[in-house]
Amino acid sequence: MSAPSHTRSHPAATGGVDIRLPWWAVVLPAIAFVTLLLLILNPADGQAAAGDPSLAHLLSRAKDLLRP
Repeated sequence: MSAPSHTRSHPAATGGVDIRLPWWAVVLPAIAFVTLLLLILNPADGQAAAGDPSLAHLLSRAKDLLRP
């Protein structure tokens, strides 16, 4: 038993593929790419290697505040 085939009521577009993306689907990856590129180009701005004690101090204060 064969299934009926569906036919299109209008011909397929010959102008190519029409894909529409939301604005954030283009902007967010572009921002991430530029941010990572800037980090690669100037690694001296990285603060993780500096051993900044202020983050450790902030975390210890937060821990003290959360203790009952």
